Amino acid sequence: MGKDARPKVVILCGGKGLRLSGSPISLPKPLVEIGRKPILWHLMKIYAYYGFPDFILCLGYKGDEIKEYFAQIAQEGDAADFNIEFVDTGLETQTGGRVKLIEPHIREEHFMLTYADGLADIDIRDLYNFHICKKKIMTMTCVRAFSQFGLAHIDRSGMISSFKQKPPLPTWINGGFFVCHRRVFDTLHKDDTLEERPLQSLIHAHQLCAYQFKGFWVCMDTYKDTITLNDMWNQNQAKWKVW
Repeated sequence: MGKDARPKVVILCGGKGLRLSGSPISLPKPLVEIGRKPILWHLMKIYAYYGFPDFILCLGYKGDEIKEYFAQIAQEGDAADFNIEFVDTGLETQTGGRVKLIEPHIREEHFMLTYADGLADIDIRDLYNFHICKKKIMTMTCVRAFSQFGLAHIDRSGMISSFKQKPPLPTWINGGFFVCHRRVFDTLHKDDTLEERPLQSLIHAHQLCAYQFKGFWVCMDTYKDTITLNDMWNQNQAKWKVW
């Protein structure tokens, strides 16, 4: 990996919780469990497997619970793969603002950035090397979007000529696995939403490149997603389990 041998992994963990069905407790989303482990743990295992074990967790909603979880598993010896720095980035801070607030904690030339709700069988080292080769401020992992619905094509006579259940769409979406040069901090303000003005600014400056990823990717947005991911884990079909 060259002189920047150990870039840190910044994970946005400050969002509001996902209320679990049948439970009166609203968890911070990063602690929602897949196979009795928080999704955040799964995500960190992916990065650590590829040689990126140094994490900055941007905390917000119920951040103390995230700290308590890692303190507990450290005592149990289940956090040996991770070096963690916790940073309180505020309860209502937007994504760009959270990244801006961790600027003093990044001394390396490059760093990783991701959300706490996406999993993939992505080769993180390949993503990093791609970013280094491109020599741009930011690399965004782009994945194929799938329709949430079955798509029907109707001919002029009103007959359905073809039907595809939840097909891939001809568009790419933000897959959430970023690599950034530290110059990205110059584009950020404390009240920014990363996905709005800052990304548009990088696009205008020709400083945002796409890592087109065609492997397995999933984002945990709903309670239904947690059921699906748990089913995959329990059936030994968790494609993100690269470790």
